[in-house]
Amino acid sequence: MWAYESVFYQIYPLGFCGAPLANDGVLSHRILKVKDWVPHMKRLGVDAVYFSPVFESDAHGYDTRDYRKIDVRLGTNEDFKEVCRFLHENGIRVVLDGVFNHVGRGFLPFQDVLRNRQGSPYVDWFYRIDFGGDSPYHDGLWYEGWEGHYSLVKLNLQNDAVVGHLLESVRYWVEEFGIDGLRLDVAYSLDEGFLCRLREFTRSLKEDFFLLGEMLHGDYNRLVNDRMLHSVTNYECYKGLYSSLNSMNLFEIVHSLLRQFGPENWTLYKGKHLLTFVDNHDVTRVASILSNPSHLPLIYAMAFGMPGIPCIYYGSEWGAKGQKSQGDPALRPCFDAPQWTGLCDWIAGLARVKRASSALNEGAFTSLHLTNRQCVFERRSDQERILVAVNADAAPYYAHFDARCSRGVDLLSGQEQDFAGGALLEPYRAYYWKTLA
Repeated sequence: MWAYESVFYQIYPLGFCGAPLANDGVLSHRILKVKDWVPHMKRLGVDAVYFSPVFESDAHGYDTRDYRKIDVRLGTNEDFKEVCRFLHENGIRVVLDGVFNHVGRGFLPFQDVLRNRQGSPYVDWFYRIDFGGDSPYHDGLWYEGWEGHYSLVKLNLQNDAVVGHLLESVRYWVEEFGIDGLRLDVAYSLDEGFLCRLREFTRSLKEDFFLLGEMLHGDYNRLVNDRMLHSVTNYECYKGLYSSLNSMNLFEIVHSLLRQFGPENWTLYKGKHLLTFVDNHDVTRVASILSNPSHLPLIYAMAFGMPGIPCIYYGSEWGAKGQKSQGDPALRPCFDAPQWTGLCDWIAGLARVKRASSALNEGAFTSLHLTNRQCVFERRSDQERILVAVNADAAPYYAHFDARCSRGVDLLSGQEQDFAGGALLEPYRAYYWKTLA
């Protein structure tokens, strides 16, 4: 699967393009802005763009009105087709956000229910409708709002007409725009029978079509398997990455990695490829959540070095800040143009190494040395061994460990390393040593 060897780049289009927060109905060709960022993405080493919602919606994109139309605030379908074509020409695949658990109140079948009530042919399209109740919008009927949000009307994914509408919408985006995958919003809430049908359907359209799910907690194996999804968001390690650095307790993240991918037979996700991220459109930006700015390059080194598919959130590659407490607009801003900083150079180097490394893409995980402030772990495939080392301290540290070889080369700096009983780790440094002999 191509995604397992890729670096993803997430864009939240409505914010990225500076669109109004609510749908004003005014056509603007904002989505073409993505084309201007393609050279930046290529320089960064991006293989795939994951777009947060682009479909016509009431406000923030997760309240869909029309599954087969680009939001008018972003442009036209032809505009987006041009963007997809340009990305593909530059070797960058396209993954769209599939918000299939719920729709916005502006979704036409729901509007038909509001108008025609029991006489609407779409009553059964929605999870629960009670004509004897009422909603906070005083519709004279009650319906299931996803997690109590009545702007999000829950769909009935056991209804064949609903499933057919969604699958045909997916067909449209695959056949007309050539999209390469879907990220499924709140996948943990989706009907599992629907996920099975979606997997089989998309495989019939494109053999290597990628399905990624949003999953916050629980056993990821419930959805990541041969019948449903290829991958889910690794929120356990998202929290572990920043928390272990802020508390100077690298045991937290390494123990999570051992639990998920370690060498023991009982580990949960050995051989699977979860989406690794240090921030996204729903959480505080990594440059704002880390208490020590010197740890910013290190958290990316951990994210790219651990098992998984690394994903960069637009703007965070140069250290943009944003607090969740400030609301969604602070997390989903519009930048006039991309910036290039030393952090970008660092991430581009990580991406370059990962792309060429079978060990980092598919290798097993073993912890070799671990303290509160330092860690060394091995990624090993049949072709190579890479040792990832991190020193999160302000002082140099000599790590005593058995490298099971005499020397190596740091793929990030090009410097050779003699493993005579271990290695000296400079302050706030990370290394990707390829073993040589």
